[in-house]
Parts: sequence; structure tokens; C-alpha cells
Amino acid sequence: MKMRGREKRVQSNLKHAGILWGVLPRRALISLRELTRKFALSVADGHLQLLNGSWYITHSGLLRVAENRHCLGILTAVQETLSEPSSDRWVFKATVYKNQNSQGFVGYGDASPANVSTVVLGSEMRIAETRAVNRALRKAYGIGLCSIEELGAFSARQKSLAPMLHSIGDHRSNGSKNGEPRLRDRLCLLIRQYNLDPTLVKAYAADFCGSATLKEASRDLVESFISDLGTAAKNDRDALLCKLNSYAQSTEVKL
Repeated sequence: MKMRGREKRVQSNLKHAGILWGVLPRRALISLRELTRKFALSVADGHLQLLNGSWYITHSGLLRVAENRHCLGILTAVQETLSEPSSDRWVFKATVYKNQNSQGFVGYGDASPANVSTVVLGSEMRIAETRAVNRALRKAYGIGLCSIEELGAFSARQKSLAPMLHSIGDHRSNGSKNGEPRLRDRLCLLIRQYNLDPTLVKAYAADFCGSATLKEASRDLVESFISDLGTAAKNDRDALLCKLNSYAQSTEVKL
């Protein structure tokens, strides 16, 4: 019965991975099967992300592993002598206790404006703590995958996202509303989750909003675009990719 449930989870992950990222390389499929069987991770629940053909585990995925393995507790502490609050540089230490007899598995995490995504600037303290917890959990449970939160800020995709996110970030009405994520945060998450081309998304956004730049578009229009993009990506990613590819010749649009 337990084996049947495990294989059912494998099939579910393969299905959702195909929906999110299309046809996967054989190596990625084999790794996904192994990760699913060993750690009971769920693609649908956001426990794994695929970037450039490699799997990365998320913070929620690591917490799920800890829960499934009945982790006793996690202790975190800021490293005051290594941190520089004035420059938003923080260093944390995290200790994971697997059970009452555990001496603890230690991990350190640091974050500063130089090594976090533009989407989370201003949240360096939280990112540093998350990275420390992730590293300690990976040590404790023998997880060889890097966590997505540990990635730096200067990957090619993040660089290509920066101009568009900056234009949305400067939008006059871009502040959080009733505790909801900011517009640029929501758009960045969609692009990463569904592995979309930021340049083509930028061109599509300009066409959708009917303005030369996103700064000139109303907040309602930008929100509508993000909502439509998310729905299209979820319901029919292949059709969305075809739509985006139609803008391949018009990527000179400047936001």
C-alpha cells in the first residue's frame, strides 16, 4: 500500500512537471523520480524548481522533509559580529535538531543587496535566516540539492528580469495592497514558476497594456495582465509560449 502511494506521487510529479516545464530531459526525469521516492516531495506544492535542466529544492520542500522525518526543532540566531545592519548585510546561524539525542546540524546563511534578487531587496535579514535554515536542513537530511533561495542575484535570467521589474517597481501604485504581494513580485514568480522568457513577456505586457512603457500603464491594466498571464500559463502553457514567441521580432519594445 505504501509503495502504491509512493508511485502515485511519482506519476503526479511527472505530470505536473510536464505541465510547468514541458518536455523534460531524461536525466531530469530520472532525478525527479528518485527525489520523489526518497523525500516525498511534491511539484504541485512547490517543493521543487527546475532551472537550466537542474532541480533545486525550495524552502517549503525542505520544511516538508523535516516534518515527514519528525524534526524536533530548528534554532536560529543572528551573527552580530559578522552582520552589518547599516548596509543591510546579515549573517545567520541555524541549528537543526533531528531528535532528542541530536547534537545539531549547523548551517550559515548570509544576504546583502549584492547577493539577493531585486524582487526581495529590503528583505535581506529574512533571506539570510532562510538560507541558514535551508543549509542546516540539507545537512541534517542528506539532501544534495541546492535550495532555490540560496541562489545569488546575478544569474542570466535575473539580469534579464531586472529592467522589466525595475519599471514595474517604479510604478506609482506598486505598493502592497491589503497585504498582497507587489506587482513585480507576482510577475517575477510567474516567470520563474513557468520558465518564461522575460524579454518576450516584457513585449507582451507592453502590447497588452497598450502603452510604450509599463510606467505609463495604469495599475489596473498591469494587474489584469499579470492575472491573465498566470491563468494562461496554468491552463495551457504551450499556447502561451506560442503567443510569446509571436513577439520574438518585436523585442525592441522598451519599458
